[in-house]
Amino acid sequence: MTIAESFAAEFRREADTTRKFLERFPDGRADWKPHEKSMSLGKLASHIVDMPNWAPTILDVEAFDFATSDYQVPAWRTKDALLEGHGKTVAGFLAALEGRTDEQLGVTWKLLVGGRVLEAMPRSAAIRSFIVSHGIHHRAQLGVYYRLLGIPVPGAYGPSADDPTP
Repeated sequence: MTIAESFAAEFRREADTTRKFLERFPDGRADWKPHEKSMSLGKLASHIVDMPNWAPTILDVEAFDFATSDYQVPAWRTKDALLEGHGKTVAGFLAALEGRTDEQLGVTWKLLVGGRVLEAMPRSAAIRSFIVSHGIHHRAQLGVYYRLLGIPVPGAYGPSADDPTP
């Protein structure tokens, strides 16, 4: 199995779990924040849904510089919009990854701010860090938001207190 095939299998599983969380998104609460310094619920969910869109940048561009980018996170504000966006970004991620060789995934990719290197790592590590692991981190954060709002938290890797038989 290639690195790309391994990532695709792992990502499909994580995407299915993320979908369970998005299915519980409470319409009409997109602006809710647990704290003034926190992202809003809608912004957090949109960020999670958008992350797979980073794959072409990581896989096809030598570096990404925040200072010269006009990148904006889409603002999906309803459950239906988030689920539709999720379906598209998951499909786009899998398409971008398809057929990549281990050698291609070993090429160094850089994350910059004003030309200053924040991170330099193999593309495979960037995919794992900035898409897979980052998505898992924020999905857990979404679970905390749900708990605070009284929304049942789905099980991610087995049962949860609200979902004893996931």
